[in-house]
Amino acid sequence: MRLQNTLRNEIFISGLGLHTGLNINMRLRPAPCNTGVVFIRTDKGNVRIKASVSSVSDTTFATTLASEGVKIGTVEHLLASFAGLGIDNVLVEIDGPEVPIMDGSSLHFVSRIMEAGISKQEKVVSYLKILAPIVVMEGHSQIAVTPYDGTRITYRLFYTHPAFGEQKMGIDISAMKFVNELAPARTFGFLRDVEMLKSRGLAQGGSLDNAIVLGEKEVINGGKLRFEDEFVRHKILDAVGDISLIGLPIYGHFIANKSGHTLNVKLLKKILLYREAWEIVTPSVVKSTTSEFAAQV
Repeated sequence: MRLQNTLRNEIFISGLGLHTGLNINMRLRPAPCNTGVVFIRTDKGNVRIKASVSSVSDTTFATTLASEGVKIGTVEHLLASFAGLGIDNVLVEIDGPEVPIMDGSSLHFVSRIMEAGISKQEKVVSYLKILAPIVVMEGHSQIAVTPYDGTRITYRLFYTHPAFGEQKMGIDISAMKFVNELAPARTFGFLRDVEMLKSRGLAQGGSLDNAIVLGEKEVINGGKLRFEDEFVRHKILDAVGDISLIGLPIYGHFIANKSGHTLNVKLLKKILLYREAWEIVTPSVVKSTTSEFAAQV
């Protein structure tokens, strides 16, 4: 495994909230060992919201966390960046109710983290090792995790749309693969749903600059997709962020069919419920560190 990591330097990021449309300022700060990821709402008396399964308050169109009645939404792309790069401990000071959407992917967050640097700490990272399969099914959607020596996500996505039908991808999650194959993949939605979302107070900051938008027959954004299968890659990116809410890296193979934030979180809750299906492992020998990767990129 590896040692715990935090940021080497602070990072300031400003941008629009996808659903609120508000301009939001966010500062990422280094944190001590065993802190985890903690959001601090500076506009709400510095209420602290731990990035954990127990903090999840809503999974409608995004993952939302809450504490003391204070919320922070659309956290999945930032959490995926931390998990993908192996950032274990960080304070996220933010002056609004939603993480900025940027371009709809994790690319901006990853780039800024790499610029700021990653600092390894003195404690070893423990991980949760899956010992037996765990499955959650809901309608036509399913997600499962099975034993695996590492972290792997296999995802199948299917829509009856002329622009794309079925997309499938399986990937072992590592820092290098996350940066190159998942981080640039943007969120997507359908033009037909825009009015419905706006009527519900959602997607107020949505635009062709921060999402792939699908019309009746084609992608209506200018330019090409970043990947031919960008849609399924983004779903995996979302899953990386959601899965990180367990609080430890998970050694297991996640197999998903049309899963989203709701089912992802339900699986995490079921994992915690079935204590006999996993164990916590704390390695005594550190084999590699993400900070070594960071120095090479």
